[in-house]
Amino acid sequence: MRAIVINGKLDLTEAEAPTPEPGEGQVRLRMAFGGICGSDLHYYNEGANGEYVVREPLVPGHEVSGTVDLDPSGALVPGTRVTVHPARFGTPEPGIEDRRHLWPGGSYLGSASTWPHTQGGMSEYLVVEKDMVRVLPGSLPLRRAALAEPLAVALHAIVVAGGVTGKRVLVSGSGPIGLLAAAAAQAKGAVEVVATDVLTGPLERARALGVHGTVQVGVEEIPAAAFDVVLECSGVPAAISPALAGARRAGIVVQVGMVPNEARPVNLAPLVSKELQLRGTFRFDDEIDEAVAILDATPSIDQVITHTLPAGRALEAFAAAKDSERSGKVVVSLWGDDEE
Repeated sequence: MRAIVINGKLDLTEAEAPTPEPGEGQVRLRMAFGGICGSDLHYYNEGANGEYVVREPLVPGHEVSGTVDLDPSGALVPGTRVTVHPARFGTPEPGIEDRRHLWPGGSYLGSASTWPHTQGGMSEYLVVEKDMVRVLPGSLPLRRAALAEPLAVALHAIVVAGGVTGKRVLVSGSGPIGLLAAAAAQAKGAVEVVATDVLTGPLERARALGVHGTVQVGVEEIPAAAFDVVLECSGVPAAISPALAGARRAGIVVQVGMVPNEARPVNLAPLVSKELQLRGTFRFDDEIDEAVAILDATPSIDQVITHTLPAGRALEAFAAAKDSERSGKVVVSLWGDDEE
């Protein structure tokens, strides 16, 4: 089968690999679409995602959709349209029994955090456990379904925030995760959603999604103490201080974007003076099911996808995804069904 492979820093190729065979309890999928995530960009541009270094050829991709190719049990017929929960959960620990995504020893599609690496879904075929498969509604296009995983990340952040129904929400950063966080907040009943970014392109995309307002950081001021919930999606350390300033007294700030694993200056004075709650969020548990339902019910979320390129133009796709001024979510068509 064909696969997109990252061999190291700035080394991405199309390669041939053996077609995998499903074992007991597994399903083989024919892949259709794969979204490029920030971690995929780090693996390609830097050869590593934080401390996780590419040490063997890595197939990226955990934001995927496709169709069932072979289910040995016969439960899923060939052609069934699906997306995938990309996590294999680890071992429960006391105190986090209900948070499977935090259990140690798990793995995630397209990740160099394990050895051997956990191969992702930017390939012609992918074998996964049956409990990772989510059957799609008939009205949900495969391309839009590739947004299920990042939308689930946004929905989990809202769970960590304690919900946003009837609340004023600031979304810091309008990249793909920020845009999906804004869409999720609107779907979950926020009365006001304001999006920020340093660039005009992402803000235009946020407005197209129907946010109530935008703020261009560095040009306009974020309203002080105006928001019940702040979802910090940029992952830029310099954005955390303004996010804290934008939260109202006793507000909640959730760090969604991944930040560098190093010391950076942050002004924590508002955390104390306003008695804020600063919370972290990591991936998600089972929110992908709600994500599928929201994607089916909200066709306008398609606007988050700005580029769809074939697998043969993967280098161009990764270059487009790196250019946050002109791109939102970039999706690769993976040799399978070309349906959008």
